[in-house]
Amino acid sequence: MTTQTCYYELLEVSRDADGATIKSAFRKAAMKYHPDRNPDNPEAEAKFKQINEAYSVLSDEQKRAAYDRFGHAGVNGGMGGMGGGGFSGDPSDIFSEVFGDIFGDVFGGGRGRKQGPARGADLRMDYDITLEEAFKGVEAEIKVPTEETCEHCDGSGAEPPHKPETCPTCGGAGQVRVQNGFFMMTRTCHHCHGRGTIISHPCKKCRGKGAVEIERKLSVSIPAGVEDGQRIRLAGEGARGARGGPKGDLYIFLSIKKHAIFERDGRDLYMRMPVPMTKAALGGKIEVPVIDGGKAEIEVPEGSQTGKRIKLRAHGMTQLKSALRGDMYVELFVETPRKLTPKQRQLLEEFHADCCEASHPETQGFFDKAKKFWEGLKK
Repeated sequence: MTTQTCYYELLEVSRDADGATIKSAFRKAAMKYHPDRNPDNPEAEAKFKQINEAYSVLSDEQKRAAYDRFGHAGVNGGMGGMGGGGFSGDPSDIFSEVFGDIFGDVFGGGRGRKQGPARGADLRMDYDITLEEAFKGVEAEIKVPTEETCEHCDGSGAEPPHKPETCPTCGGAGQVRVQNGFFMMTRTCHHCHGRGTIISHPCKKCRGKGAVEIERKLSVSIPAGVEDGQRIRLAGEGARGARGGPKGDLYIFLSIKKHAIFERDGRDLYMRMPVPMTKAALGGKIEVPVIDGGKAEIEVPEGSQTGKRIKLRAHGMTQLKSALRGDMYVELFVETPRKLTPKQRQLLEEFHADCCEASHPETQGFFDKAKKFWEGLKK
């Protein structure tokens, strides 16, 4: 008499295990002893059959109740006789049921299903704008390479009057069943690539693609206040879908060109403004450009030094979806005169001769520190 292993021991679960625990244990054991992972190993194949047998009983409430009450004798009647345990089910069906949520239709979950419509891919396009356009916003016209349904063949891909033909390999299912070790598996048909049809007479215009490449013009509204790297989504303007599926989306990534005068930091603008030495020394008013195209007047304090920063409130960039504006900062740098005329040189020499320590406090302070440094070295 053949000794039969307890189904609970085969799956390594307790007798009070629930359905989820039994299913999880079967997954683990089935993956371990799967024939594809153990080629030319009859012991693993036999173990795998026993595991399938155990799961087919313990996953069914009525069979499990009979097994718990009468043991193997309770499930032998009417179940056949595979492995002495009475298992007669299709292992591929069980494997598909348990592993379908992990492996999709590889193990038969997609049997006989033709691939349906698929959404088109999203497209990306880079677009350059000026800082002024980012400040004001702009209606831009862009050219987008895309695909449209071929009018010559009405999208079928076949040269009229011919039509697409049913794939002889898969019979129009888009998938074929193949034997792989112990299992019957389904795979995408290599002949029609899942479409279920083939084209014997390709369209002369689109060469069987069912679509032609064109360049479309699109109007894009770029709002005021956009920043570098920001993207705009145009729904349904991406690549066409496969087999009648919807189009993808088009994403426009904005790049703001470098400006000749202004530098941007969020909502704020920065500008480096040269100031003649005489204006920095005497002080006075000076006009500076602003991003909206106008001018603003700033007051240069008497005795201004390079690096002095003057703030112009609400003269910066607009804020996206808001009436608020940032600030503008004017940083001064004092320009020393060059290519002096004889008269200018004479005047500067007279000015230099008339200067005192109080006229150049930072210069005097530096040389006082240098003097102490040299004296310290001598000591």
